[in-house]
Amino acid sequence: MALNHHLLCMCAMLLWEAGATQRRMDGISATIISALILTTVLVIFTLGKSPVFRVDRAGAAIIGATMTVATGVLTFDQATRAVDYRTIILLFAMMLITSYMNIVGLFEHLSNYVMHRLKTPRGLLGVVIGLSGLLSALLVNDIVCLLLTPVVISACRRAKIQPVPYLLAVAMASNIGSAATLIGNPQNILIGSLSHLSFAWYSLIALPLSIVGLLLTYVILAGVYAEELTGFLVLAPDQADQAGVKPLHRFLLFKGVVVLMGVLTGFLLGIDPAIVASVGATVLLVTRRVKPNKVYEGIDFNLLVIFVGLFVIVGGVGQSGLLEQFLGEISQGAHLPVFVFLTIVLSNIVSNVPAVMLLKFIIPAAHSSLWWANLALFSTFAGNLTITGSIANLIVAEVAKKNGVTIRFVDHFRIGFPVTLVLVLVGLGYFRVLFGV
Repeated sequence: MALNHHLLCMCAMLLWEAGATQRRMDGISATIISALILTTVLVIFTLGKSPVFRVDRAGAAIIGATMTVATGVLTFDQATRAVDYRTIILLFAMMLITSYMNIVGLFEHLSNYVMHRLKTPRGLLGVVIGLSGLLSALLVNDIVCLLLTPVVISACRRAKIQPVPYLLAVAMASNIGSAATLIGNPQNILIGSLSHLSFAWYSLIALPLSIVGLLLTYVILAGVYAEELTGFLVLAPDQADQAGVKPLHRFLLFKGVVVLMGVLTGFLLGIDPAIVASVGATVLLVTRRVKPNKVYEGIDFNLLVIFVGLFVIVGGVGQSGLLEQFLGEISQGAHLPVFVFLTIVLSNIVSNVPAVMLLKFIIPAAHSSLWWANLALFSTFAGNLTITGSIANLIVAEVAKKNGVTIRFVDHFRIGFPVTLVLVLVGLGYFRVLFGV
């Protein structure tokens, strides 16, 4: 009996050790698989597409999320819980509102109204910067760039002026302006949902920096393109009319503006942003004059897919413990300037949305609101450093290319580098004065 007892104990110990070894192996396997999936996806995000297969960013997000579940890194239920649906809903609702405002003629008529009242190229540059910055603060900047870029190209061709400085103004002002609110761009929408920052508190802090950034953009563009911005604007008589411009739906525009103001008021009052934006989008969809399909055409479903896929991939990385191994030491000893530097570098390597999803793991519990605000501001400002630094830049470049205008990497960099450098230094000084960090 004693021998049997000892044998049973030994078997139990061996089984326990085997189970522990298997558990360790499972953990190691999950970490390796997560690392491979994340690395592959980030490489494709950096390059814009797979160097081997025809896989774009959205495809990479879908494949990466699928493999995260298929390999057992996350169960299906864990994957669904990893998705922040408030972010998806808020982004979707803001896209609906932006698309509606385009359909009723807001962007096109604003540009035509301005174009016929300006006298100089420098005046046009200032208006383009102001318009792009303002619209991007209130609406999603990626879609603003998609809609505003062809309008600016058309305006430049009517005036027979070089469009490149104005297109750079659209891209850079859209990034800087969108940093002023938590609904201006996809990464800020994500940060707002994850951090639960007060919309009013963040905007109060961010708005002065955004204004400085817009002024700085004007000064640098006006200096670099001094020769192109001299003289006066002259519209050819046969091109100055409104022929071909969509009719302005005054009632629908009034309705859209009222709804947008109501949504912004809801944000400022602290009401759940996802609910407020959804209600606003719902009100705009209740109409007899606008076909729903036209509104849906303005939704960037690829971006929504990218968000869902990245949530699952990063959720798998977090579950595997990979980020704890790589970011644990950084999170313990990181200071805000170091965090800002990491934000800028990572945002330009993998784009700002994946950067935010990764950097959220090293935000300390103490003073987290301040760190979240820095992440929102500097991940957005970082988008101006290079032409690949943000989706907004790429949208402007691609739309311009389709219209026969080429924006070279160096064209963007010689403006984007000084704008980003000065704005980051000013921003760090600004936070030091305000919060002593």
